[in-house]
Amino acid sequence: ASELEELGYGAVWLGGNSTARNAAPLIEATGRIVVATSIQSIWQQDPATTAAEFTALEAAHPGRFVLGLGVSHGPRVRQYRKPYATMVGYLDRLDELERSGEGGVPAGRRVLAALGPRMLELSRDRAAGAIPYLVTPDHTARARAVLGETALLAPEFKVVLETDPDRARTLARSCLAPYLELPNYTNNFLRLGFTESDIAGGGSDRLIDALVAW
Repeated sequence: ASELEELGYGAVWLGGNSTARNAAPLIEATGRIVVATSIQSIWQQDPATTAAEFTALEAAHPGRFVLGLGVSHGPRVRQYRKPYATMVGYLDRLDELERSGEGGVPAGRRVLAALGPRMLELSRDRAAGAIPYLVTPDHTARARAVLGETALLAPEFKVVLETDPDRARTLARSCLAPYLELPNYTNNFLRLGFTESDIAGGGSDRLIDALVAW
């Protein structure tokens, strides 16, 4: 993290259901760079704990942490239910805690892992922006149209450092295989105009080339 800061990067995004606790050591080891979660699953811990951790980190290192929240995936969460409504309720509770003086996370210091239109709109209206994962440049353009010009839009886009098409696509497919089993992603691909046949069999060349630059 310190080296990335010296190189001029503005932020470090932590994957793997990370929380403020994971961000704290990196923030303490640096002096400027922002550390953000990408993502903290809303099923992982309750809003009160999230607000308390944010408040403590903000007091020690103002402006250095951004909370990235997401709904994760049904196959990976035992209690998964109504992800959009649950996210709305989670944000409502964070706002209630802030209004009551018990901590909270201001809208300007949280972003949402948004893929579909409703979650993108929620990112615009209740957060500082969106952090879409496993998306195409076309999705990024659509997301920007929903979010407007000023909201943060930080999409994740995969790159394979390879010039041979067959080898590049083989490497890409090996990385993408677990994601093609998750409905949140596959439903988003269908919204973007891909078909079930594009998703089947490890992904068509058209899908692979849209998701991974090589």
